[in-house]
Amino acid sequence: MKKHFIILGFVLLLVTCASKKEKNNPTVISKSSIQTNLEYLASDELQGRNTGTEGIEKAAVFIEDFFEKNGVKPYFKTYRDSFYLEEMIGYNIVGMVEGNDTNLKKEVIILGAHYDHIGYGKKVATDSIANGANDDASGTVAVMEWAKYFAHTKSNKRTILFTLFAAEEMGLKGSAHLAKRLKEQETALYTMLNIEMVGVPRDSTEVMAYITGYEKSNFPQALNTHAGKEIIGYFPKAEEYQLFFRSDNYPFFKEFGIPAHAISTFDFTNYAYYHHVDDEADQMDYEHLFRFVKEMIPALEGISNTSTQEIKLYEP
Repeated sequence: MKKHFIILGFVLLLVTCASKKEKNNPTVISKSSIQTNLEYLASDELQGRNTGTEGIEKAAVFIEDFFEKNGVKPYFKTYRDSFYLEEMIGYNIVGMVEGNDTNLKKEVIILGAHYDHIGYGKKVATDSIANGANDDASGTVAVMEWAKYFAHTKSNKRTILFTLFAAEEMGLKGSAHLAKRLKEQETALYTMLNIEMVGVPRDSTEVMAYITGYEKSNFPQALNTHAGKEIIGYFPKAEEYQLFFRSDNYPFFKEFGIPAHAISTFDFTNYAYYHHVDDEADQMDYEHLFRFVKEMIPALEGISNTSTQEIKLYEP
């Protein structure tokens, strides 16, 4: 009998260890999933994903199906946060993984990217579809993979919203709408991180990615601390070109007065196809994108699990 108890205990230990290993296993993030999803979002079938078109409708359904399949719940009654642009209807896609801590789950973190693009661009040979692979299907698939990861691991104490914005290319209209809606609902928004153009690597001498508004908060330092190494750095041109104010982080900073930044690996030297018909899926570096998504995970888990709100705006 004693022998049987020992064997049973050993089996339970193995199961427990396997469960813990699975929970913290970054292989939940899949390079093949990243590539497959990006190739679809940047395919000619979606006709450049301009807001208000059949192409962006297909992209929205694709993201909704991905969220549902992977256990990411809608934040509102459905995944869609709809808004009007004159007579046109746009819709952000908003998924949620609720925090696992009774108190901290009331606080919300947003991870976002825009899934729209400009539709058509200047024709090159016979091609006029601006597919928007780097801008911003790359950021979109990163957010989708993180949504899948946290839905699988339940490793976040704070609630995380995974937001894919429409009408960014029309002047941040989708993110402005969602920021206003969340503010009106008195959402306890802690911080927001926007992912913008991360499909190609920087030079090997540079930090993996940079953050806009570097000087506005201690967000980059917090991310690096939780990552255990420097993965986010300062980029002078981000300040020179005022990139902080030109992406979907800005409406949340403006509406809530919280740390809200964008992260990118596009640095004006490593990709020639901004708003260009050659911004295609086959131009993406999937090893780099996979590495970026994976190496951000401990940083994102860290900020979602601290007992206090460590990320603070600096005094202006």
